[in-house]
Amino acid sequence: MTPPGRLLRIVPAAPRAVLALLALALAAPAGAQTLAVEDPVLRAIWREGTESSQAVEIAQALLDSVGPRLTGSPGHLAGNEWAVAVYRGWGIEARNEPYGTWRSWRRGPTHVDLIAPRMRTLEATMLAWSPGTAGPVEGPVVLLPEVADSAAFAAWLPGVRGAFVAVSFPQPTCRPDGNWEQFARPETFERMRTARAAALAEWGERVQAAGVEPADLAARLESAGAAGILTSRWSQGWGVDKIFGTRNERIPVLDVSCEDYGLVARLAERDQGPVLRVAAEAELLGEVPVHNTIARIPGRDLADEHVVLSAHFDSWDGASGATDNGTGTVVVMEAMRILQRVLPQPRRTIVAGLWGGEEQGLNGSRAFAEDHPEIVAGLQALFNQDNGTGRIERISMQGLVDAGRLFGRWIARLPTEITGHVDLDVPGMPGRGGSDYASFVCHGAPAFGLSSLSWEYGTYTWHTNRDTYDKVVFEDLRENAILMAMLAYLASEDPERMPREQRAIFPVNTGTGEPQRWPECQPPERSSAEDGR
Repeated sequence: MTPPGRLLRIVPAAPRAVLALLALALAAPAGAQTLAVEDPVLRAIWREGTESSQAVEIAQALLDSVGPRLTGSPGHLAGNEWAVAVYRGWGIEARNEPYGTWRSWRRGPTHVDLIAPRMRTLEATMLAWSPGTAGPVEGPVVLLPEVADSAAFAAWLPGVRGAFVAVSFPQPTCRPDGNWEQFARPETFERMRTARAAALAEWGERVQAAGVEPADLAARLESAGAAGILTSRWSQGWGVDKIFGTRNERIPVLDVSCEDYGLVARLAERDQGPVLRVAAEAELLGEVPVHNTIARIPGRDLADEHVVLSAHFDSWDGASGATDNGTGTVVVMEAMRILQRVLPQPRRTIVAGLWGGEEQGLNGSRAFAEDHPEIVAGLQALFNQDNGTGRIERISMQGLVDAGRLFGRWIARLPTEITGHVDLDVPGMPGRGGSDYASFVCHGAPAFGLSSLSWEYGTYTWHTNRDTYDKVVFEDLRENAILMAMLAYLASEDPERMPREQRAIFPVNTGTGEPQRWPECQPPERSSAEDGR
């Protein structure tokens, strides 16, 4: 583990010319000095956030030095310690608050080579929590077979001993559909789509005929003595795969890029003798405490009422967790830094929550809401950011019928430079999951998601192997931090409490035909033993 003290130097080690370009990119927009806002605190927030932004420094240290923050991993703990140290360096109270335990796992190097019928180093990585290998392991590649029924599959299983089994559908093309639409004749594109759909249906029939539930397949192959399992979860874009986790205990499960998975699958299908050499290192470290990082600026008059700035801190670890949710983390931390500089004594207490375990079911924020009913009861507003690097463009009132009145008042006081593109969804629908605001909405508390522009988040960075520092759009990130800080200030100082009246009429659930209801709160999973996935 990198000593936390080394990560406190959040100055990017980059050439002078690169730093100059970054400074230019982060320069205050034209007209910043003539901001049409009278409130001196809003002007101070704008000036601090544009002229003295620390977004680049925070992001570089978090994403490059700390890196990915898989729940329970040493990287997550190092990140928690780093965040507390940074907050305290700014003069902000901060602590790491445990909410349970989780299985801990340390990723080591992964090297996968095709050694027959030719040599090629493959683009591949282990899934999270995968066992490694005991040194390099060589074995042939076999495809999930076409069988008549489960008995035939059981008869086939002994043949996987010592082999790497490819269990995912091999994509016939790794070009995104948009590329086909742009360059192919319409009839060519349509024939490709028709052929692909037929091949995918055939693969589905192959899996179904085996008579094994998808969740049980890896364990069956492991018990049969396979050397490893090959998967590929292509994200429908150039060079991107989704990287998640596994529950295997003895053999590695490897995600292989769309292109390289297709290569070994075609070789295996045509009996051309593909053989892999895999060297994958990993440490399974048992159950360890997991934490939320909590920072606090005490209120001067209404200390028992709270404004909460919210983002999940954990990530998947196929890349750096940059836009899911390093960017939300940076927005929260930068907003707190700005507020500490310009509003050291807010009327209401301002809390920043960097939640753990969001990717496993909002566990950190659900635990915090469960453990701190006084904060839920005294919540003036929670602002959550968790969907990529783009500028904030939409805020739902989460089914609170009168929340739009306060938001409208706040937005009207803010500079149009950062609010002219923001839409309010009034009254909106209460969130049932998806991000941490839902952990508070279910209690009827005023918690709001600050939704961002796409930047093709779902395809290229959400849970992928390409979610890295270079995907961050810092001008948007800086503006998001300013907006969050301004909303926190206005919510803190507003003489009126946020109304909690809930909408009475809900749309019909198309699945059940019954009217929807206000979401019920779900208990957090406080240990790996409770995780049924």
